[in-house]
Amino acid sequence: MSDAMINLLLSALWETLIMTFGSGAIACALGLPLGIALHVSKPGQIWENKAFNKILGTVVNIGRSVPFIILLVAIIPFTRLVVGTSIGTWAAVVPLTVAAIPFVARLMEGALMEVPSGLVEAAQAMGARRLQIVYKVLLPEALPGMLNGIIITLVTLVNYSAMAGAVGGGGLGDVGIRYGYQRFDPQIMLITVVILVVLVQIIQSAGERLVAHMDRR
Repeated sequence: MSDAMINLLLSALWETLIMTFGSGAIACALGLPLGIALHVSKPGQIWENKAFNKILGTVVNIGRSVPFIILLVAIIPFTRLVVGTSIGTWAAVVPLTVAAIPFVARLMEGALMEVPSGLVEAAQAMGARRLQIVYKVLLPEALPGMLNGIIITLVTLVNYSAMAGAVGGGGLGDVGIRYGYQRFDPQIMLITVVILVVLVQIIQSAGERLVAHMDRR
């Protein structure tokens, strides 16, 4: 393999990492509050509000229902508004983030649902305020489940980032399509797939170690 191709693959790997972790970080920052809101507004929870929960749940479900490849194209005007272009790595971060936010919200909600209700009731009996229950009971107890959800999100974003390469998003998916598929070079195709598989394995293994370290139950 030529030095030029090695440099191209290294550059594509860096772009994939930017797309995966950049969009993952923003999606977690926005998806976590949504997940908390979904959980605490449910019937029987500390901020019960059926109408709000129904509306928010519907919006999140709609966001999760749109196939990523359609979302990628449909929000091009929004992408241009945010980053000034619809092509390139940072342009791909926008639809990746939009797709990941409702995904993260449901994963965070699921992690919070695993917290035993008895802990919340005990905190209420001791006079804890609702915000204190969120920060001192719900979030610490759900932390391992939340970390696991973040790992699932990052792995999903690796797959989505490869799809973003189909519309000029850059990264390993772009290299695989342009050189592996369009130029009929099976070696490049195989190398990009192997790199993506290794990247997913590294994220999964590192994440599982972190979850095991944080899980003190």
